[in-house]
Amino acid sequence: MFTGIVTDIGTVEAAGQQGDLRVRIACGYDTATIDLGASIACSGVCLTVVDKGPGWFAVDVSGETVARTADGQWREGARLNLERALKVGDELGGHIVTGHVDGIGDVVELREEGGSHRVTIAVGPEIAPFVAPKGSITVDGVSLTVNSVEDVAGGVRFGLNIIPHTAQVTTFADLAEGQAVNLEIDVLARYLKRMEQLNITR
Repeated sequence: MFTGIVTDIGTVEAAGQQGDLRVRIACGYDTATIDLGASIACSGVCLTVVDKGPGWFAVDVSGETVARTADGQWREGARLNLERALKVGDELGGHIVTGHVDGIGDVVELREEGGSHRVTIAVGPEIAPFVAPKGSITVDGVSLTVNSVEDVAGGVRFGLNIIPHTAQVTTFADLAEGQAVNLEIDVLARYLKRMEQLNITR
């Protein structure tokens, strides 16, 4: 489990096929404190550490995961938002995040709003029912609050405000229009939708 509070930015140093895609990620963590088999969220994707060394760790990314995550995320040079798994007693500063990508969104607008960046993301019908104003959503592993939701043909567009601090400590400083991002819906919204479906079928 994670909270969506990014604690480091990693860079993909190498990526190559070893059955699955083996990705080596440079990071600022003290990797001596990371066990093999530990979970690290990489731009919202929960992955298992399979190798490590001073200043880097490696993960295996399955073909299914590659297919369900944003294009270009696993290429050499790509920057990733990193978060180590939540420990009992840690502060829950964001919201409960599982590290399972539910869908891909597209950044359709970026503009200045006060001292922040206003970001608008378009999503399709599979994600649309789970996006609500003032609700939580995880974008590339970052816990954010939805400010606005607009219904459009084939889905919704939702707006977020990225404050300067968040931009500085995440990959959002490099965000661009047309970019694909990983999305995880709020786990509570997922269960509420399932309960609604069960009630309808009874």
